[in-house]
Amino acid sequence: MKVVILAGGLGTRMSEVTKTIPKPMVKILDKPILIHIMEHYYKFGFDEFYIALGYKGNIIRNYFKKNRFDWKVHLIETGKNSMTGGRLKRLKKFIGEDTFLLTYGDAVTDLNINKVLEFHKKHGKMVTVTGVRPPARFGELTINEKNEVLEFKEKPNTHAGWINGGFFVIEPEFFNYIESDNTILEKEPLEKVAKNNQLMAYLHDGFWHCIDTKRDKDNLEEFINS
Repeated sequence: MKVVILAGGLGTRMSEVTKTIPKPMVKILDKPILIHIMEHYYKFGFDEFYIALGYKGNIIRNYFKKNRFDWKVHLIETGKNSMTGGRLKRLKKFIGEDTFLLTYGDAVTDLNINKVLEFHKKHGKMVTVTGVRPPARFGELTINEKNEVLEFKEKPNTHAGWINGGFFVIEPEFFNYIESDNTILEKEPLEKVAKNNQLMAYLHDGFWHCIDTKRDKDNLEEFINS
């Protein structure tokens, strides 16, 4: 199964670091967070990656030229100014008609990917999003007792505690919900899928950490060292 990693954003909240490198290449201890993410998927048997490049994508390209892994890595230019939905849409021809995995290039977790995939296959709906419980500055999920996502809101003032953890399982029909390069994945596409009762949440109470700021990076490294 193919794994898509969105790695083309500007990383403006970490501008002191991302002036020279894209955020997925920010090192957590000895290696880029992008590699930590890929290693996690590989641990569960997934070894084909499609990296959506944008801002300073040449740095990611050069890294993979110099470093070899036991994975298939496809580096795809998706535009310097494309939004998250637009970057995904540009990968449609590579994904084809298969179910695929999607995540961002800035969060690590102890999530069992195979259990998420099993959950997705069991409920049979279009999209599974992983719900996690960190601070209230990410997309919030409103979920009923059946784990159906009733509402998807990006970065509200949270009231329920579950937020978008960024690890998705997606059916190819989802591409129809993305209009253009300017489409933000977390806005119209996921909001519409939720309204159509086609978005389910896999709830993960375990470890999850996103490096949205330099402070997040420092906290993650401190946690690992401890």
